[in-house]
This record gives sequence, structure tokens and C-alpha cells, in this order.
Amino acid sequence: MRAPSSALTRALTLAAGLTLVLTACSSGGGGGDSNKGSSAGLTSCNTVGKANTCNSAITKSGGTFTYVLEKNIQQWNVQDVNGNTFENAEALEVVLPQVFIPQPDFTVALNTDLMTSATQTSASPQTIVYKINPKAAWNDGTPITADDFTYYWRTNNGKDCPPPPASDSTQTKGCLPTSTAGYDRVKSLTASDGGKTVTMVMSKPYSDWKSLFGGGYPMYPAHVAEKLSGAKAGDAAHMTATQMAQAWQYFLKTPPTKYATAGAYKMQDWTDNDHATYVPDPKWTGAKKATLQRLIFKVISDATQEPTALKNNEVQGIYPQPEVDLVNQVKDIPGVTYAIGNGLTWEHFDLNLHNPVLGKYLALRQAMFTAINIKDIIAKTVGQFDPAVKPLGSHNYVPGQAGYKDVVTSSGQGSGDLTKAKQYLTDAKFTGVGTALKTPDGKAVGPFNCRYTTGNQIRQSECQILQSNLASLGIKVTIKPIGAADLGTVLAGHQYDIIVFAWVAAPFPTSNAQQNWVTGGGGNYGGYSNRTVDSLVAQAVGETDATKAAALLNQADQLMVNAAYVLPLYQKPTFFATQTRFANMRNNSTNVGPAYNTGEWGLKK
Repeated sequence: MRAPSSALTRALTLAAGLTLVLTACSSGGGGGDSNKGSSAGLTSCNTVGKANTCNSAITKSGGTFTYVLEKNIQQWNVQDVNGNTFENAEALEVVLPQVFIPQPDFTVALNTDLMTSATQTSASPQTIVYKINPKAAWNDGTPITADDFTYYWRTNNGKDCPPPPASDSTQTKGCLPTSTAGYDRVKSLTASDGGKTVTMVMSKPYSDWKSLFGGGYPMYPAHVAEKLSGAKAGDAAHMTATQMAQAWQYFLKTPPTKYATAGAYKMQDWTDNDHATYVPDPKWTGAKKATLQRLIFKVISDATQEPTALKNNEVQGIYPQPEVDLVNQVKDIPGVTYAIGNGLTWEHFDLNLHNPVLGKYLALRQAMFTAINIKDIIAKTVGQFDPAVKPLGSHNYVPGQAGYKDVVTSSGQGSGDLTKAKQYLTDAKFTGVGTALKTPDGKAVGPFNCRYTTGNQIRQSECQILQSNLASLGIKVTIKPIGAADLGTVLAGHQYDIIVFAWVAAPFPTSNAQQNWVTGGGGNYGGYSNRTVDSLVAQAVGETDATKAAALLNQADQLMVNAAYVLPLYQKPTFFATQTRFANMRNNSTNVGPAYNTGEWGLKK
């Protein structure tokens, strides 16, 4: 899932591509609108089945399109646990390739500029054969080959380049991938056909194999890694752990202006905390050439400024987290069309189980989650501009996905039932219930902090409502904003008691679960651990029958609900607005966002 939508920022994970039932209100159907009576552009997303083609048109050469990033880019390795942010992924997917790309309708599509085919040829052992497009090459002329796949696999499998030791406070002596899901099951990668065919044999079946070598986490050039680390050219299979760690750090610190890339555009420059400029890459080997003269990704961390920038033509496309005032402002801008979608992004409260009090007392966590009133939160935030939003009942699926099952509502969590919440505490021998809560051994509970990214009014309101709900139990909560660029640091460093953010998932539920809920998973920031959950998720990851995989994940989910670790709030609306004179930009409410197809963006002909 791609980090928090404001937490590694809209987090990403991967999972098995289950069939999704789309409606006109889903991100697949759009739920869009346009202003000033215009019928063009994103309004075509209202039609079921048009999610992947809405706002399509032939483009002409020229023009500059400026798209907003809501967070600064602090580091450039999107595969790294601390670089796994939505903004990083968007900036890098413009210039780095991936095998399968998540689409607006939640399916995944083969990237034919990179691949000719990717096919499972055997179930026992599970074998995948990747045929690389003969023309595919990095823009320094180096062909994209099996060596790039080998480098990707070895740096992400958790074994060949292991995580830094605990003594390494700088975390520079190893690879720290967001998730090893799937890569840890690869038995072998074999090259043939001059390196243009890759045969992957799995040691154990992996349901989400289409998430590998992409799915929102693009590939880095192996030949660059080999050269800078002193490894033998074309021999990623024999790079040492030290060499891979050195390359890992290079890609972490270095913007893609400095090394070979493979996209319709190349990044011309990066100005920290301001903007990235892309220009068409004349060395691009893909089927279609970019038509924009320039593509700019502009950092605007205060979402309230985005409508003004759009109105003043300082930017031509925005993808903010919607708030009622912001949506209303955009409605009144001439020449702009917009779409509201409900996709794979979901809002949640997390508890930090590293906190000794929260980690120790299950009854306390259950009481806290039961006291929170999700319907009240929705009514006072996202429900003001999207009345269709409902409480979410799953940690792994959203409504519309096959496999969705509400396992939360029956627990009473999120109900705002103060009587039941207080009963949990009384039964567990807490004192001061409703006034100044104390543990059974007489220690004060809290104060706890509730953290959210600064400038996000909805999340500030969510913390305020939580603050009021928990005050009724005798728990004091202080609200502590997080700098716009510091979310990943706060999560990875466990610098919170309670935090609210959103995951932006890829359409691969089992891989998402492995990343977020398994002991030691890259997205399991709060330290949840349950051996039965680990086992159920592991079984789901290896289950190629989607229905059986969903049943296993729902069993695991019920145990997680019982543990009161993460409280799902709602399927988060997404909001994309663009000037009507541009074509082929559309809402993609998965982990890759609207920037999934920048090579097609352009002025309408």
C-alpha cells in the first residue's frame, strides 16, 4: 500500500488483483462533475466502464502542464520504507518503468513499452515468463534486460541485501524495502534470449505475482547500480550485499536527473521543496512520444492554496484531499472539470503499540475505539461534500471489491457507544473512568497525542472529534501536527500515540496485508504482532484462488479487529481537477494516482 495519504502519504501496498465491481460512484465510475455546464472532460467518468478512457482525446504538440504535489520529496528511493510516499511514486513513475500499471478501474495493465508479455506458464512450480520489449532501453542506450529484474529482486527479497543492523542508526548498511512480499518467494530468475526473456520460478505460489517489478514501485537501472558500486557490468546476480546497499543509498539520495531513466519524459531539474521539470526524452523507445513541451510537478503543501493556483493558471491540474470549501471553490473556476471518486484509499486511526500503556491493555484500546463515533466524524468532514461516504468495515478491502466483508461493525468499534466503552474499562479494573482514567495499578492513562499532517483540515477535525470522544472516558488527548514532509519519519520512528492518515492501496489485497499487518511488515508501524494472523496472511499470499484468499484475509481481519490496533474510518474520496483544454488526464484512485499515464497527457488537438 502506498504510504499514508498523508502518512508515508497515501501508502501503498500490493495485493492480489481481485475482480472489482464498479459503480458510477466508484473511482472506476468517477462520480465526476464539471463546472459551468461543460459536458467535456472528466464528466465522461460518470459512465460505468469509462474509467480508463474518460477525458480521452488526440493531443497536439506544445504547451506546459503543471501538476501539484502536496508533499516535498525528501528522498528518491520509492522502494525504501522511508521513501514509500505517494508523491515520490508519482514523481518517479514518470521516468522509471514498471511491468504492470494499476488502472483507474482497479485492474492492472501490462506496460507494453517495457514488455511484450508476462505470463504464468506453470502452476507447479509457479513459473512466470517475462518477455521484455526488444526496443526497451534506458536513455543512455543500455538495453533493459533480465539484469534489471535480477537487481530489483535481490534488493527487495530481504535476504541478499538484508536490512541494516540495529546498531546502524543511519540505516545505510543494508537495503530497507517497504515490502519483501513475493520477492521472498522467488527461487530463481533465469535470463535467455540475449537477456530479453526472464523466467521466474517461485519456491511457493504467490497470488499477487503481477505486483512484482512494478505495481506502483518502478524499476531502477541495474547498470547504474553496478557501475557506481564497483560491481561487474551486467552481473547483478553476483553483486555483494555491500555493493547493493551502496546502490540503494545512491538511488535514495539522488534525483533522476543524475542517472539513466526510461520514460516518455526525462527529469530536467529538481528544485527542493519547489518543483520538478520534465521535458520530452528524445531517447525514449516507447511507442508514443510525449506531446507536452514541458511537464512540471509543483510542490504546494498547503491544499487550501491549490484552487487559487488553478484559478490563476499557475497550475493546470490538482489532486488534493477534498474538503467542502476546496470543492466549492473549484466548482466556480471557468474552464475546469473535476471528478470525485471513491477508490482504494481509506482513512484510519492507528494506535502505537510501542507505547507501554497502549501496548499492554487490550481493554483500553477496545474502549478507545468503541468511544470513537465514525458517523459523527464523517458527517462533520467528508460527508459535507460526499454524502455517499459510509463507515468502512475492513482493513483489506473496500466496498465494490470482491472479498469485502464488514468485520468491524459487530464489534461496536467506531459506534460512539460510551456505555459499552466504559464497561470495558470498568471490567478491566481501571479507575477514574470518565474523569481522570488510571490503569489497574493506579498509573495515569495519557495524555496521548493525536497526530496528523499540518494543513489538512479534515484530519485536524478528526483528531478534535477523537479528543472529545476520549475525554468522555477520562483520557486527555493533545493534538500535535506533523510537518508536511515528516510523515514517513514520524511513522517509522513510532513518534505518535494515535495517528490518522490514509493508505493508498494497489489492487493487490494479499500483498497489502503482508506489508501492513504481518509481524515486522514494512507498513506495520505500530508494532502489531499475532502469530495466527501471520499464518493466515501467509496462506492468503500463496493462495491463487481469489475467493479462498479473501476468506483467509477476513479471518485474519477479525482477529485484528479484536486486538483494536487500527480503526478503519471510511473509504476516502479522491478529487482530481484539470483544465478542460488538456486531455487524457483522469482520476486514478489507486496507489499510482493520476500521474500513471503522463506520457499521454497533452493539449487537445
